[in-house]
Amino acid sequence: MNTMSEASRTMADGAAVQPVLSFDRVCREFAVQQAFLQPKKVLHALTDVSFDVRPGEIVGIVGESGSGKSTLGRLALGMMPPTSGTVRYRGQDLSGLRGKPLRAVRRDLQMIFQDPNGSLNGRMTIEQSLLEPLALHKIGTRTQQRATIGKLLDVVGLPASVLQRYPHELSGGQKQRVVIARALTLQPKVLVADEAVAALDVSVKAQIVNLLLELRESLNLAILFVSHDLPIVQGICDRVLVLYLGRVMELSSRSGIQDGGLHPYTQALTRSSPVPDPTRRFDPRDLLAGEVPSPLNPPSGCVFHTRCPSAIAQCATAVPPLVQMPGHHDVACVLYRDATQPVTRA
Repeated sequence: MNTMSEASRTMADGAAVQPVLSFDRVCREFAVQQAFLQPKKVLHALTDVSFDVRPGEIVGIVGESGSGKSTLGRLALGMMPPTSGTVRYRGQDLSGLRGKPLRAVRRDLQMIFQDPNGSLNGRMTIEQSLLEPLALHKIGTRTQQRATIGKLLDVVGLPASVLQRYPHELSGGQKQRVVIARALTLQPKVLVADEAVAALDVSVKAQIVNLLLELRESLNLAILFVSHDLPIVQGICDRVLVLYLGRVMELSSRSGIQDGGLHPYTQALTRSSPVPDPTRRFDPRDLLAGEVPSPLNPPSGCVFHTRCPSAIAQCATAVPPLVQMPGHHDVACVLYRDATQPVTRA
């Protein structure tokens, strides 16, 4: 299957495409109470994150637990404001929107969570759950609303008989399809899939991934695909953003990540990812040494230097800038500090 969208093909050909979503030097911090009567500490969830998402493009967000992936997804939807920097939807600063303008924008930004059980009300039928967004936004008559959800069930491959069922009567894959259908009821322009296939069986996972690809093509839907499953990300995403302790390590085209990436962290993720190859044996040397540092007290310099097998003295003192490499490939590592110029934001 050819998974490259029209937007990403245009981008690859060099033509400018207006981003539908933009992160510009975004930081997000949280005040954390460590102990009673002790001063609060600052948790650095995201630091200086910049990238764009174009219509019809799938951008993968990968990294270990605690890297800031889910926080990034919530910022993309305007569910929380950044501590500094700007998140824009079609040029509009999401943190500056209030009332009706914010409500209108939120129709265009939808999310699929990992656990469909937590996304669906167990006391509501599937029909009630699907009708709820349309009723809240006062879209169409009840007859038109029912016609809309009937079409959406066809889109996600579910029979009309599920409408009168409750969530506990459906399988995990069916519930996740219902969640996707509900996210599509308002015809969004951006979909954030936060570990949307992580809890599913392999066969169901493949079905949901193929469904997302079909929706991207048919609706020109931009998707932020948040995942820790690097093989899936390498297979379906047009570009991949690699996070570690809230900082961007690498932003690459799919081909660059499929080749293992340039950053030592991306390379370590690739080596430690399972592959369907019976001739490949697990090598303990592929595992990174040490534990992920606390985001309450991130290392100085490059945040990855405490675990990096290629670290040099400079890594502990200087934060490496994101530099442009050939082939739409950006990497933040001193190994490439002399390769080209730093990435700049307009």
